Amino acid sequence: MYLAVLFLMNYRNRMKLFIAALKNILLMNGIKCFFSIFLFLLIFSGCQTNSNSNTKAKSSASMPPVANDDYFQEIGKEIGLDFVHSIGDNELNNIVESSGAGAAFLDYDQDGFIDLYVCSGTWLKGISSGEKPDEMPHNHLYHNLGNGTYEDVTQKAGLGEPLYSMGVTIGDFNNDGYPDLYVSNYGKNILYKNNGDGTFTDVTKRAKVEGSDTKLSTGAVWLDYDNDGFLDLYVGNYLNFDPNYKYFYAPDGFPGPLAYDSQPDILYHNNGDGTFEDVTKKMGITDVDGRAMGVGAADYDDDGFVDIFVANDHSHNYLWHNDAGKGFTERGIMSGVAFSQAGESTVSMSVDFADFKGNGQLGLFVSDDKYCSLYENQGNGIFKDQSYPAGIAMPAGQFVGWSSSFIDYNNDGLVDIYKANGALKHLYGQEDQLFENLGDGKFKDVSTSLGKYFLKKLVGRGACFGDYDNDGDIDAYIVNLNDRGAFLRNNKGNQNNWISLKLVGTTSNRDGIGARIKLTSGGKIQTAQKKSTTGYLSQNDPRVHFGLAKNSVVDKIEIKWPSGKLQVLDNVKINQILTVKEP
Repeated sequence: MYLAVLFLMNYRNRMKLFIAALKNILLMNGIKCFFSIFLFLLIFSGCQTNSNSNTKAKSSASMPPVANDDYFQEIGKEIGLDFVHSIGDNELNNIVESSGAGAAFLDYDQDGFIDLYVCSGTWLKGISSGEKPDEMPHNHLYHNLGNGTYEDVTQKAGLGEPLYSMGVTIGDFNNDGYPDLYVSNYGKNILYKNNGDGTFTDVTKRAKVEGSDTKLSTGAVWLDYDNDGFLDLYVGNYLNFDPNYKYFYAPDGFPGPLAYDSQPDILYHNNGDGTFEDVTKKMGITDVDGRAMGVGAADYDDDGFVDIFVANDHSHNYLWHNDAGKGFTERGIMSGVAFSQAGESTVSMSVDFADFKGNGQLGLFVSDDKYCSLYENQGNGIFKDQSYPAGIAMPAGQFVGWSSSFIDYNNDGLVDIYKANGALKHLYGQEDQLFENLGDGKFKDVSTSLGKYFLKKLVGRGACFGDYDNDGDIDAYIVNLNDRGAFLRNNKGNQNNWISLKLVGTTSNRDGIGARIKLTSGGKIQTAQKKSTTGYLSQNDPRVHFGLAKNSVVDKIEIKWPSGKLQVLDNVKINQILTVKEP
């Protein structure tokens, strides 16, 4: 009876009772003492749960923890996010294993709360050196229960097959109101159609967007390049990986990207009937030697057509200018974004676009293994790298930057930069960084003042950002290579005012991807664009978020839809998630 009671008690109480009981037992004599301790330990150990399990079916959380003094509080375990990324191997020993993985916030069931999809590697014959596990690692889908916790619904949704996944991009390709998933993999990619009932169907073969078995696809992005109302797809491909090639400098651990030939990217046009056409050559995409990592799309010159940026590893970056939907011209070198401020091709990882100067122009931040590049849009298609004068280069240069995103973490109306860091070829951890926008073209690394998480050394890769609890500030999820992911709740950002916009296209694509938004409040103008993929292999909250500082009203919101329609909203109430439907 005594042992049965112990079995039912919580962990902390069991520990206290265990110590007390052990003291009493040790006062006893004889062989019965040994067997009593042995039996006790068996039952006690059986009461434990494996917190690192990657296959838990449901959230065991009931309520999120109370906020502490940290600005960003790590609460993943407590709210049911038990995901552990896997490289599918006992050791990190090739570039495929080092290159994953991403995550995305999406509202797959349209209940108003953002859910989470996370990518993982898995065991692959000929790639992984360890033995095949009994339970194969796989990607996970977590449903936001609306009470601050998540439930793992991967199997229920039909998404549990083992893939060696790199990234995910979210878009409603068939305009049915439910977001679909495109997962980029080592091997064939997969397009999952959202059935609208909580399940997904693999429609890759019919859609003709699978790529091939030999592809190592990385970043991908949805965009409507011809403004026909249907989302097209650009897929970045990395390199022709040869698992038998073993020539490398021993301290590096394995051959680097230049040891392999590059793979060309692909542009797919959405035919509007559930199928896609490979229009790469037709549209002038000539990817000769690019090794794509992160891919992003935005209309950087505000001509009404969305352009594409490709962050290439060890080769110059691409800026594909959209020529009115009829073709693309590569303008990376002539625009000033192909190389770093030192004129070098860097290990470019990810890209994000934002009006960080508040001048109505979309600039870029490109993370890499050195000083990173903050490209200020000078107008007329020209950019200037301001990483050093902005105060980013020196602090960033201590780390290898992977996923980076512009977010207004404190809702002051100025977009800041979150940068996830981690070593390239070893499982060596590094601290993440958050650069606060000071409003005068300067940024400051304020990471260590924001919480205990920023003192942790982890091998960061993808990251996504969004308001998971609809409280008005931006939370974060970071994928850590071969380790538990981290969920950071923003505890203090909503001390300032805010507004988030959920766009619903009618003539334009249903997601409103490509829409340009100009918001005026308190005499200040903010400009943003509805984007698909953001950062490294990841995607943020589908709602467009604006911090408003202490302003009590939004004076005006102007939305230029991809269709060309202009919509104006006046005197809009603050601190709300506003659904805006295209007229």
